[in-house]
Amino acid sequence: MVDGVEGLDRVFQALADSTRRELVERLVRGPAAVSELAGPFAVSLSAVMQHLQVLQDCGLVRSEKHGRVRTCRLEPAGLRAAQEWLGAQRTDWEHRLDRLGGFLTDDPAGPDPGSTA
Repeated sequence: MVDGVEGLDRVFQALADSTRRELVERLVRGPAAVSELAGPFAVSLSAVMQHLQVLQDCGLVRSEKHGRVRTCRLEPAGLRAAQEWLGAQRTDWEHRLDRLGGFLTDDPAGPDPGSTA
């Protein structure tokens, strides 16, 4: 779970890295073992584990160990917080653009005297 502005900052910071975004994209399809997640990357297993730790620290991923296998799964609440913040920003910008559009089409001064239209 992402708590407050600092938690949201950590989510976006974690998602700023392309490797971590790819890990999240893979986990959207379902839980996976760390070794499976590391397969497509040209980095060490240790490096992938460090990326997964960043994702865990910000609340995007949860991992469990069953015997010798560590399995990771996406934590939807972390993504939901980022989605809600982005949605609020989008709504705000859409309202601003709507007001700008209204201002530009309802110009009380009429057409620009220097225009050729």
